[in-house]
Amino acid sequence: MTAHHAIEIALTRPATDDELCRARRVVALASDTNRTRLLALQRARTPERALRTLRHRLDVMLPIDVLTTHYPDRQGRVLLNVALSPATRTTVRHAAAARGQRPRDFLSEIITDAIARHGEQRARHLTSRLEELLTDHTPEELLRCAANALHRRSRGKCASTSS
Repeated sequence: MTAHHAIEIALTRPATDDELCRARRVVALASDTNRTRLLALQRARTPERALRTLRHRLDVMLPIDVLTTHYPDRQGRVLLNVALSPATRTTVRHAAAARGQRPRDFLSEIITDAIARHGEQRARHLTSRLEELLTDHTPEELLRCAANALHRRSRGKCASTSS
């Protein structure tokens, strides 16, 4: 069965009017206000095929950095399509061979590990910040501020409140 896949396109720079016009003749695109991120629907049997097809169709028209599936698959993964330089491709191939892996699996593993490390570092940083705040404020004050911030955010307001 052929399905439509939502593909997010990250550009290396904002697309010009001419670039977007040419690309929109090939595929329907939605863009953000600064024209560095686009969204497209690509018909294909698999998400991998959708990424490859869209890259092939748009690579010469737009300054594409990364293509990603917009929605996670059943395992919760978002697929990436990155065009590597020949030198980088060779480096990845050698590093993967040294580990007895396919380049695709090697990249998947190191990217997943880097994301996990980033999450751990962020959690440590946030914990440290919270501990700093707790030295100057009571847990009740922090909880009240957090509740106010969440309430403002849920209502779409950014104005600060005074206590």
